[in-house]
Amino acid sequence: MRAVVQRVSRAKVTVGKEIAGEIGAGLLVLLGVGNEDSETDASYLAEKITGLRIFDDSDGKMNRSVQDAGGSVLAVSQFTLYGDVRRGKRPSFDAAAPPEQARRLYEFFVERIRAAGLRCETGRFQEMMQVELVNDGPVTILVDSGKAF
Repeated sequence: MRAVVQRVSRAKVTVGKEIAGEIGAGLLVLLGVGNEDSETDASYLAEKITGLRIFDDSDGKMNRSVQDAGGSVLAVSQFTLYGDVRRGKRPSFDAAAPPEQARRLYEFFVERIRAAGLRCETGRFQEMMQVELVNDGPVTILVDSGKAF
């Protein structure tokens, strides 16, 4: 699994004209599921992301997690994180999980975030969404369950 994690002062996702999920301060997580991924990968990412120390402490150092900071999470499924452009200019999405597997693992990831005691809003799986955010910092972290980066 891959995630782009952005520290935000606010974020929301809309489908059409309806707001599907919205948070104030916290993390926007764009989550991609690969065809080799399992619940172990989802659990790893949920634990890693909820514990990321990317919020400022009283000394202005990134030393607090989203849990410590009292923030929320907005999790948005994004299969394009598995787009491979090493050959040509049109991305190949062969490494992305099929929709049934991706949905199950995305929902499992969201459950793990909530089980950690965090408010977790979501987008809508397999829908065209518009994501708006104010990146705070900016702080953007890439996380991969296979530890590729």
